[in-house]
Amino acid sequence: MIEVGKRLRSPALWVMVGSVLAAVVVARSVGPTWTVDQRALQVEIGDAGQEVVLVGQEWLPLEQATPAAESQLQVEKLAELHTKGSVPDVTEQFVYETLHGENLPGEKRYFQLTASRHWGVWSFLPALTAILLCWMTKEPISSLLAGIVVGALLVAQYDVVQQVLIPSIGTVRAAGILILYLWLLGGLLGVWAKTGASLAFAEYVSTHWVSGPRSAKLAAWVLGVLFFQGGTISAVLVGTTVKPLADKQRVSHEELSLIVDSTASPVAVLLALNAWPAFVQGFLGVAGVAYLATEQDRISFFFKCIPLNFYAIFIVLLAFLLSIEKLPWMSAKLRTARQRARDTGQLDAPGSEPLASNELAQVPMPVGYTPDVWEFLLPLVALLGVAVGSYLVLDSPNVVWAFTAALLLGAGIAWIKGMKLTTIVSGAIEGQKSLVLGSVILLLAITIGDLSQQVGGGRYLVALQGDFQWYWLLPATVFGMAVVISFSTGSSWATFAVTLPLVMPLAAAVGISQGLAHPDLFLAICFAACLNGGVFGDQCSPISDTTILSAMCTGGDLMDHVTTQLPLALQAAVLAVVGWTAIALACA
Repeated sequence: MIEVGKRLRSPALWVMVGSVLAAVVVARSVGPTWTVDQRALQVEIGDAGQEVVLVGQEWLPLEQATPAAESQLQVEKLAELHTKGSVPDVTEQFVYETLHGENLPGEKRYFQLTASRHWGVWSFLPALTAILLCWMTKEPISSLLAGIVVGALLVAQYDVVQQVLIPSIGTVRAAGILILYLWLLGGLLGVWAKTGASLAFAEYVSTHWVSGPRSAKLAAWVLGVLFFQGGTISAVLVGTTVKPLADKQRVSHEELSLIVDSTASPVAVLLALNAWPAFVQGFLGVAGVAYLATEQDRISFFFKCIPLNFYAIFIVLLAFLLSIEKLPWMSAKLRTARQRARDTGQLDAPGSEPLASNELAQVPMPVGYTPDVWEFLLPLVALLGVAVGSYLVLDSPNVVWAFTAALLLGAGIAWIKGMKLTTIVSGAIEGQKSLVLGSVILLLAITIGDLSQQVGGGRYLVALQGDFQWYWLLPATVFGMAVVISFSTGSSWATFAVTLPLVMPLAAAVGISQGLAHPDLFLAICFAACLNGGVFGDQCSPISDTTILSAMCTGGDLMDHVTTQLPLALQAAVLAVVGWTAIALACA
């Protein structure tokens, strides 16, 4: 009875209960606020000679447009639907309106309407619940599930399994995650463990290049800079490559995961020869700004703003100083982790739960099989070659092809050298088993991220931005706004889609209205602040795929990684905000 009473007084329990009750009350008594974005569409001539417009990624004939007056996607009609307890059949629609002016009688203009809703400050309840419980319990699965339940109740989807979990997990995106990170990555790690290739690589590098913990961490930093294709790709490649030699040199998993995460998305926006510019440019158009008129102009603008990515620059530099052990200040927890690993060889904190289990360390190598360092390097070269090659040919790296090639090559080499097929398969299965926990957490994180976007926390923050009087505070404000959205959703790219369409016109208008001498520089600063806010929030959020994969691929505990990374990231954020504010003041 004493134990039961103690558990009932648990703060985490009451956070969960309070959040659930709040979600139910808000869903029943507080209606959502609907907003409708209207984007003008340009009529063009299609291949068959007919007039078409580009809606999303599809060219549609004008005949498919709906009269704007008949569309459900109008604020008044959406409010009526909510009053009746229903929602619109669609949230995006292709419409037209007919002009009746003297000079343009009967001319039609075409638009894309996009409706979204938010519950005000309550929109952050699902993500806040999950994040708070992660901090309090250090147990991510139950915390994420609690946040998912709260989000489902908020949008009145009471059958959480049928209406939320199955639609989210039963998607092509979720299947891709399972195939890539569980089957292929897990299988490759298992084959390397069974053949002893990863240990052979660690021994070779330790003998020829790495002589201690410092050089092992520096190797992780260098690889993080070299693998600049994107956040998740970098985290996986660097983590799996460096972990064997870092473990041998007694580098704590907290330090290693921090270096891996700090050179993932931050490097991707600095060495942006990847998919980032092409994605981001779609949100940069501003009416009246000639140098953002075309796609090529916007991509050029992205690259010109790279020197202003202060957060990314500072966090990469701080990670470098951490690697060479010259960091001026580090948190007590990170210092303790370093000392613990050096003195005892214990790479994780007592009581931690690493996302990758220790099963791979216990995989026995077949008697008589001699591992070779090339069994590690050749699959790694194949992985990088296919990823980079597909990027050059297809403008997007095909990571599934890359990991498939690496797994098949690693298994093929082992088979040619005489290892039985059953032994190879058993090794792959052991590797997959070691990543089950991390894969489950990743799927749940994606689900709660989708829910957070559905309840509209980002839209709510965007709606709060009105006329800005103190122009020099705008960069810091948009940085903070992007941080909150990205931290809550675990996605930097989703943050850009919400914030940049507002931030860019707002910054351009403020620069002109304030009579700044350099309005173009001010616009560039605000763009960089927004971009870096998304990177910061994504990097530090416990529900971000990059954060989870950085911990998973280095064998660390998720919350240990988050709590040791955050102080260093905050240092970089403060330095960045100071820099943006100083340049904004100089724009006058």
